[in-house]
Amino acid sequence: MALRLGDLAPDFTAPTTEGPITFHQWLGDSWGVLFSHPADYTPVCTTELGTLAKLKGEFTQRNVKVAAISVDPLEAHHGWCQDINETQGCTVNFPIIADPDRTVASLYDMIHPNADDKFTVRSVFIIGPDKKIKLSITYPASTGRNFVELLRVLDSLQLTAKFRVATPADWKDGDDCIITPAVKDAEAATLFPKGMRTVKPYLRYTPQPNR
Repeated sequence: MALRLGDLAPDFTAPTTEGPITFHQWLGDSWGVLFSHPADYTPVCTTELGTLAKLKGEFTQRNVKVAAISVDPLEAHHGWCQDINETQGCTVNFPIIADPDRTVASLYDMIHPNADDKFTVRSVFIIGPDKKIKLSITYPASTGRNFVELLRVLDSLQLTAKFRVATPADWKDGDDCIITPAVKDAEAATLFPKGMRTVKPYLRYTPQPNR
């Protein structure tokens, strides 16, 4: 069964390029991003892992740990990392999980038989400190992911976890936010001292509370 938002992220123990991890213990009180790759030594995946390596500091600043996974064995991962570093001008600085028996891929429903009955699709899971699924996205094997977008989503998720706001279309860090409908106008004045702009009774904006 596919994981849904709010479900507990399955725990697992697996070998990685940075040593064995038990997933929940490894996450600790951090947020997490787990993303799968169809296979090692594939072109789109190589660019993705290189891009993430260069952006790793941005994730760390947000208290986010990242891990990649594919169904290839650990030896292949180590060899592939050398290629990634060489071709992408980076140093892979996060664990790549080896899952040759497809245990983790099955737990997270990463193999879609109608697309490919052997390899994982490009799944992305964002997991909160409570170990629950906050976001899931599935890309086809031919489309590389946008990691800047994942950072934007993380900014939104972390903001809305602390404040009673939502983020509008194309929102980015620093933009105005939407006050959630459950907040009454009288309460909003206390919760959002920077002010409130009402467009419709159900559409009220406020400056980003933590800025």
